[in-house]
Amino acid sequence: MIYSGSLKKNRDFQEVYKHGTSYADRLLVMYILENGTDANRLGISVSKKVGNSVVRHRVTRLIRESYRLNERFFQRGLDIVVVARVQAKGKVYRDVESALIHLGKLHHIIIGRKE
Repeated sequence: MIYSGSLKKNRDFQEVYKHGTSYADRLLVMYILENGTDANRLGISVSKKVGNSVVRHRVTRLIRESYRLNERFFQRGLDIVVVARVQAKGKVYRDVESALIHLGKLHHIIIGRKE
């Protein structure tokens, strides 16, 4: 991720949940909060309800890769938390990417993407 770091600490996630805005679709929930810097920070949360560790890690990788390949279209200076829903289990890359882009458009943080 060229322009982005990671959200790792629980207090960072809690700050985004508490003060950020959220939109959801059937696969993902996205929380957004401005962080006052020139870079984005991405946090991914996949609950045990989604599946065992292999399934959860696969969903995490799909979300991270979807963001990485579309990162240049996202506005800068945001903390982004993406929460996977149970329906994300077993989905292919295109489904996850489509959900991520859709939520970015709902938040009005996608710039320069033609589709």
